[in-house]
Amino acid sequence: MFIIGSYTLAVAFCIVTMLCWGSWANTQKLAATNWRFELFYWDYVIGIVVFALLFGLTAGSAGATGRGMVADLAQADWPNIGSALLGGVLFNAANILLVASIAIAGMSVAFPTGIGLALVIGVVVNYLDRPEGNATLLFAGTFLVAVAILLNAYAYRRAGTGHKDTPTKGLVLAIVAGCLMGLFYKYVANSMFEDFEVPVPGKLSPYSAVLVFSLGILASNFLFNTLLMRYPFDGPPVSFGDYFRGGSRNHLIGVLGGVIWCVGMSFSILASDEAGPAISYGLGQGATIVAAVWGIYVWREFAGAPAGTGTVLNGMLACYLVGLGLIVAAG
Repeated sequence: MFIIGSYTLAVAFCIVTMLCWGSWANTQKLAATNWRFELFYWDYVIGIVVFALLFGLTAGSAGATGRGMVADLAQADWPNIGSALLGGVLFNAANILLVASIAIAGMSVAFPTGIGLALVIGVVVNYLDRPEGNATLLFAGTFLVAVAILLNAYAYRRAGTGHKDTPTKGLVLAIVAGCLMGLFYKYVANSMFEDFEVPVPGKLSPYSAVLVFSLGILASNFLFNTLLMRYPFDGPPVSFGDYFRGGSRNHLIGVLGGVIWCVGMSFSILASDEAGPAISYGLGQGATIVAAVWGIYVWREFAGAPAGTGTVLNGMLACYLVGLGLIVAAG
């Protein structure tokens, strides 16, 4: 299987993760205006599973290093399979809330608040589980990210002046999503053998772990998303009949969104061998900057906000950039 051989390449993979995780939500924006996020999300999950399977059967099964994905799955212990599945369930619960927040509040709010909070929690949890890197630089960078979250929340409240329910609902959904999102990565990392060049009996390879993780997302989606279709956060209920009446363009856009996200997840997991889970996850969550830039400068989600909001948003982006720079230096 293909593995990463240097910290520099691991950082490059994390940058790809950051771009993918910060850009996939544009596919939701590109879907038809009447195509609800609950319907979009089914195709998004299908895209994640399809890419995880294809990537594992190609890059995860080529070469003499490690174990091929099929053989790796056949020898895996159930506790490790269960850990990766649990990671998928936790991620799915968090991500559904995040997508709902995007639909209600926009990318420039949902990502910096939800994913920024997930970065802070995820870095701490993953570092305590597997301490790697300079703790001072790592946590200093994490602190600046936390400051950026507070600045973004403040800007959002300013922009929401005059609205009644939506700003608070969108912000609360993003916060809950962030709390859950910060926990899932640990369970996927714990299911794998630490040195990707030396397979351990019963443990999963990074490719197998991502596939099992994606199946956890798919299985839990039949519970989580079905409930949301019947009891949505915003708007009337939708049915499976609405899904099958959707056009091919909407379905393909949703699958594309899932593929883009899973490219980021796969690259992040591969990078964790050289960078460590805390740094790999923290850098990948720099997606917040990418998403905020999309939301602020492309989708114009803060257009019409009170004077001074732009200064707050620029301060938020500056804190993120410096914070992520410190996280990179921690390695």
